[in-house]
Formats: sequence, structure tokens, C-alpha cells
Amino acid sequence: MTVEHTLTEEIHKGTKGGIIGCGFDTTLHSNHWVSVSAEITCDKNGCKN
Repeated sequence: MTVEHTLTEEIHKGTKGGIIGCGFDTTLHSNHWVSVSAEITCDKNGCKN
């Protein structure tokens, strides 16, 4: 599953409502995150590998 940060349009590994692959907490400012089915665009450790 992947989530998109709506402000940066970056796609991350993980699910909305928790900690994603690169360490961001999607429960903070939850309106900035949406669940999507798309290719990961985040290059940070945890998302890409």
C-alpha cells in the first residue's frame, strides 16, 4: 500500500494512519495524506528499499 503527501505529491510506502517507510507519522496533519495505488516516488531509506 502507498500514501501520497498532498502538499508535495510524493508517494510513500505505508498506510495512512501510522508511520510510513521513511519515518513520517501520517496521523499528524492527517488531511495532508491520502491512500493511493501508485509507484513510490520517495527516495528516502525505508520507502525505496
